[in-house]
Amino acid sequence: MKHSDTYTPAAEERTLLADLLMWATPLLLIVPNIALDFTEIRYTALECIINILVPAGAYLCIMALWRRTGITTLCLIPIMVLCSFQIVLLFLYGESIIAIDMFLNVVTSNVNEASELLLNLASAIIAVLIIYLPLVGIAIAAIIRKSRTGRKTRRVALFAGSALLFAGMICLGIGLGAEDYRPARKLFPVNVIRNIVYAVERSELSARYNETSASFRFDAHSLRHDTIPEVYLLVIGETSRADNWQLNGYRRPTNPRLSRRTGIINCPKALSESNTTHKSVPLMMSHLDAYTFGDSIYSTRGIIDAFAEAGFRTAWISNQQRNGQLIDFFGEKADEVTFIGDDGEHHFDMELCPLLRKTLRKHSHDKLFVVLHTYGSHYNYNERYPAEYSVFARKPDVDASPANRRSLLDAYDNSIVYVDAVLDSIIATVEECRLPAAVIYLADHGEDIYDDARHRFLHASPTPTYWQIHVPMLMWMSEEYRRAHPDKHSAAITNANRNISSSRSAFHTLLDMAGIKSYCYRPEASLCSNAYSEPERKYLNDYNEAVPLSHSGLRSSDMAALIANNISL
Repeated sequence: MKHSDTYTPAAEERTLLADLLMWATPLLLIVPNIALDFTEIRYTALECIINILVPAGAYLCIMALWRRTGITTLCLIPIMVLCSFQIVLLFLYGESIIAIDMFLNVVTSNVNEASELLLNLASAIIAVLIIYLPLVGIAIAAIIRKSRTGRKTRRVALFAGSALLFAGMICLGIGLGAEDYRPARKLFPVNVIRNIVYAVERSELSARYNETSASFRFDAHSLRHDTIPEVYLLVIGETSRADNWQLNGYRRPTNPRLSRRTGIINCPKALSESNTTHKSVPLMMSHLDAYTFGDSIYSTRGIIDAFAEAGFRTAWISNQQRNGQLIDFFGEKADEVTFIGDDGEHHFDMELCPLLRKTLRKHSHDKLFVVLHTYGSHYNYNERYPAEYSVFARKPDVDASPANRRSLLDAYDNSIVYVDAVLDSIIATVEECRLPAAVIYLADHGEDIYDDARHRFLHASPTPTYWQIHVPMLMWMSEEYRRAHPDKHSAAITNANRNISSSRSAFHTLLDMAGIKSYCYRPEASLCSNAYSEPERKYLNDYNEAVPLSHSGLRSSDMAALIANNISL
C-alpha cells in the first residue's frame, strides 16, 4: 500500500475535508436554483426540474474530476459570486434572475448610491457570507493540508453527477422540443452568464455612441419667426411615484405649492415604459419608444440635438455625476453643460435654480431649450431634502424593512414636498422672463416601498410593478405662451386626462410646443396635438424587447392598482 493511503487520524481528517467539499460545494451552489424554483411562477414543472438536475449534475461531475477538491472549490468562486448576487437580488425583489439591467445599473450608479443601498442590504449580504465564506475557508484549509478525496467517493460522486446530468439533459431536450424552453433565459447560472455578455455588449455600444450616432440628423427646423425669443424646459425627475403626489389625489399635502399654482396641467395616467434610469431617460429624450428602442438608441441623437438643429440655444444642467453612459452623451450635446454632481459633493436640487436663472438671463433674446436633470427622490430619501422640508417626520428611519414602511414613507413624502418646491421655483424662474415659455416635468420611473405582500423595495427590478411605472407628469405654459398658442394649450388640457406613455410623449410634445418640424415628429404622440392617440401599453423588458404591459410580470395587485386609477392597458 502506498504511504499516502495508509490510515492515520491526520490522513482521515484530510480525507474528510476533501469529501466534505465534494458534496457541500454542489449543494450550496444550487441554493439559488432551489430558491428560483419557488419564486419564478412562470417556470413550468419541467423547467424547475431542469433548473436543479443540470447544474447539480454538472457541479458534482466537476468536483469529481480532481482529488484536490479544495482547489476545485476555489476555482468555482466566480459561480459563488453569481450565486451570492442572485440571493441578494431575491432578498431585494423576491423574484427573477440577475437581469442585464442590474449589471448595467452597477456601472451607471455612482459610489454614493451604491453604498447607500449596500448598507441597507446588510442582512442579505451577511446571509450569503454565512453560506459561502465557510466553504471558501474549508477549501483553503484543504489545500494547506493537501487534502485529497478518496477514490471511492470520487467514483460515487461522478456516477451521481452523471446520472443527474443525463436525466437533466433528457428533460432539457423535452423542454426544447415541446415547450420552447430557452436555457439562456431560464437555467441558472447559464442565464446570468449570458446576461453578463449582453451587458458588456451594451456597454461597448454605449462607449461607441458618438461614433455610431455621428451621421444622424433630425432635419429639424422652426416653423416660427426666428427673432422671437421663447423658452422650453424639460425637467427630468428621479424615482417619483405618482401615487404620492397630492395632485393625483394623495391624502397627504405633498404638493402644497404646485396645487396652488395656476396653469399646471397634470397628467394622472402617465406610465413609463421602463423602470430603469439608463433606459427611461434616453427614451424620453429621443423620438424612440419601447418598440423602436432596441439597438437604435445607439445610432440616434437626442432632443437637445433636435432643438439645436432648429436654431435654439441649448443647455444641460444636472444634479448627477457623469457615468459615461447614454444620458451623459445626450446631455453633452448642449451648448452649455453643467454636472454639479461631478465634484463628488452632496447637492440639493434647489441648487439648479440659480444656474437656470443665470442661463435664462444670458439668453434672454434667444430661443432657448434647457434640460434639468434632478436627483429627485432617490434612496436614501432623507438625504434628498433640507431639514426644513421634514413635514411628516423630523428624522425618519430609512432602514430597509417591511416593518419600517411607515417611516420610509414619511421620508419619501418629505422628498416629494421638496420636489414640489423645486418645481415651483423652476416655474417661477421661467415665469420671470415674461416670454412664451413652457415646462414639462416627468419622472424616469417610480419606486416600490413595501406596498404589498411581495415586500418589494426600490426600483429597476427585472420585472416591474405598478408603483415603479406609474409616474408623475405635468405641464406648465406661461401666460404669454397661452396667448400665442391657444390651440396647443387647449389640446394639452384635453389630452392630459387620457392614457399617456411618458416615455413616448415627452420628445414629441416638446417639439410640438416649440413649433419644430422634423421627420421624426409624430403628432399622435404629442399631448399638444389634436391628433393625439392613446398608446398601446408596452414595456421595454430586460432584453430590450417591447412586450405588452400585461405580459411584463405585473401581478394581480398591480392590475388592481391600475384599475383603481382608471388606467387602461
